[in-house]
Amino acid sequence: MELSAQVRDAVRDLTLVLADSKRLLGMRYAGWMLGAPEIEAGIACASMAQDEWGHGRLLYALLKEFGDDPDAFEHGREPAAYRNVQALDVAPDAWAALVALNMLVDTALTVQLEALRGSSWTPLAQRVGKMLDEEQFHAAHAAAWAHWFARTGDAGMRELRGAVGRIAPVVSQWFGPDSDRARALVDEGVLDAAGSTLRERYLARIAPLLASVGADGHAPPSFDRFDEATRRVPGSAPDGETIRNVRGDRNRVFLMD
Repeated sequence: MELSAQVRDAVRDLTLVLADSKRLLGMRYAGWMLGAPEIEAGIACASMAQDEWGHGRLLYALLKEFGDDPDAFEHGREPAAYRNVQALDVAPDAWAALVALNMLVDTALTVQLEALRGSSWTPLAQRVGKMLDEEQFHAAHAAAWAHWFARTGDAGMRELRGAVGRIAPVVSQWFGPDSDRARALVDEGVLDAAGSTLRERYLARIAPLLASVGADGHAPPSFDRFDEATRRVPGSAPDGETIRNVRGDRNRVFLMD
C-alpha cells in the first residue's frame, strides 16, 4: 500500500522508535547476564537480550524503505539522537528494576507490535509475527519474577513497587496522545489502534502482575513537552557508555563494509 506523505513520516518515526527501544532493552537485559540472582535467570537475560537485538536489526533494516542507511543508525549516532523508551536511558541498578523493565517496557513494546500485526504497510507486518512469537517467553519471565517478589514479603515487594512507580509514568506517556498524527496511522490501516486505546490494552495486560505485588501502574500521562515523533521529552538521552557499547566503538575496527 502506498502511504500518504504524513503517514509515511509517522511510520518511519515509529520504526526507529521501536528499533532503538529494542536495542536498548537488549542492552539492559545483557547487563544482568552475570549479575542475576540465579544462573537460570542469567541465561534468560542472555536469551532475551539476543531476541531484542535481533528484533532491533530487523527494524533498522526497514529504514532502507525510507532512504535511510541502517548501518549509520546502528553505529553512527550520538546519545541525543536515540529514540528509545526513556525508562531505558539508565541501566537498572537492582534486579527489581530489571524485572520492572521486563514487566512494563517489554510489555508496552509487545502491545505496540500487536497493533501492527495486520498493518497495511506490508514490510512491517511481515516481521511482526516472528517478534511476537519470541516475546511470549519475555512475558512468562516477567510473570514468574513478579510472583517471586510477591512471595518474598514486604521488603521485596517494596523494592519492586518502587521500581514500578518510577517507570510506569514514563511508559504510560510513551503511547502518546490521541492526536491527528496517531489517528492518521489508524485511518490508513498501519495500526489497528493508537494513543489511549493502546494504553488501555497495556494497562489491562499488566494489571494482574501489578496486583500480585500491590503496585499501581495507572499513572495518568502528561504530554507536556512530549515529542510525538521521538516519543520522548526533548533534552533527555541514554547514557553515553551504553551508546558507546551499542555502537560497538571498541570493535569498530572489525566492522565490515
